[in-house]
Amino acid sequence: MRAFAPIERFVADVTNRSLKLAYIFVGDEAFFRKQCRDAVLQELIPAGMRQFSFFEFDLESIEIQEVLDRARTPSLMSPFQVFFVRGVKALYGRGKHDAEFAAIEEYFKSPNPDALIIFVADHISIPSDPRRMELTDKERFEKIRETLGDYCTVVEFARVEEDEAVKWVNETAGREQVKVDADASRELVDSLGGDMMMIAGELEKLILYTGEKKKITLGDVETMVLAAKQRTLYELTDAISSRNRQRALEIMDAILSTGDGDEAAIGHLYMLAKTFRQMLVISEHNVRDSRALWQVLWQGFRVPPFAAEDVIRQARRYKSRRELTRAIRLIAKADLALRSNAPSKRLILENLVLDLASEPKPAEIAGWQQEELPV
Repeated sequence: MRAFAPIERFVADVTNRSLKLAYIFVGDEAFFRKQCRDAVLQELIPAGMRQFSFFEFDLESIEIQEVLDRARTPSLMSPFQVFFVRGVKALYGRGKHDAEFAAIEEYFKSPNPDALIIFVADHISIPSDPRRMELTDKERFEKIRETLGDYCTVVEFARVEEDEAVKWVNETAGREQVKVDADASRELVDSLGGDMMMIAGELEKLILYTGEKKKITLGDVETMVLAAKQRTLYELTDAISSRNRQRALEIMDAILSTGDGDEAAIGHLYMLAKTFRQMLVISEHNVRDSRALWQVLWQGFRVPPFAAEDVIRQARRYKSRRELTRAIRLIAKADLALRSNAPSKRLILENLVLDLASEPKPAEIAGWQQEELPV
């Protein structure tokens, strides 16, 4: 399967100990990132040595020079060290970054062979069809290839096509001696919009749910997945678009009460962002029915069939493009806060819901008016 091939090559490098000195993971597909991270922890980090061998840094809060100094220095406690470096976007922000890239070049002139550096560029989104990549993401990817790409092996985390996701569901369940009916696997993928992190989590629950039956049917998926999603994500966006703050908070509380840790929190936020982006496209194309919806939303970015009319109705509640882009900006701000080791992820998400379900503040409206003034 095409989307899985880069990850399989990386895992093979790890398993066979044929590692490069550095890699860069490009793409925001959290499922693949978790698979690669788990492989590193399982194959390269001895039991009980994680605190001495495995380190995670974020360039939003630490200088790359410090990370490289740590990588350059051999450990007295561990023969091999792994450094996960997130926040790569900081290397390409405003201002000059000559010093940072000079430090990277200097390190790779004489790298530590007992250290593996993995950069994580999860600010870029790679669709299943690369030709549909947004221009901004294309430009960001090219900058990475022209800079870090000189020293790091690039591993792409692209979105998974629906057919590949269905095949993965069948193969994964098969390894557990569980058969998945064709319509069940297709409905599972469609209902979750092709989000592999959520598909993997729901499939695990379905396998446990079926027990000795060892078979997953369409009814099982509808009972365990679709009903839950109808009560959660689209009910949440319905409450938000209706400016019903109390109901929105109640639904968010229900979502968080059944969450699965940090990755689940980020996954919920991703799905929320995706839904608002879909509403933005719907609004811009003045979509009024589901037939037109399939023409403007491409594969991998489509709304699940059962939610099509709901999302169209919700999108039409917003009076302008600016209201929807405001929501997307608020979600992006919350995403940054979630990834910055926040003490309370629940508080971040609850504040986000309150902001999304509130009317824009006067300062925001004034900002929109300023944007309209001629330069």
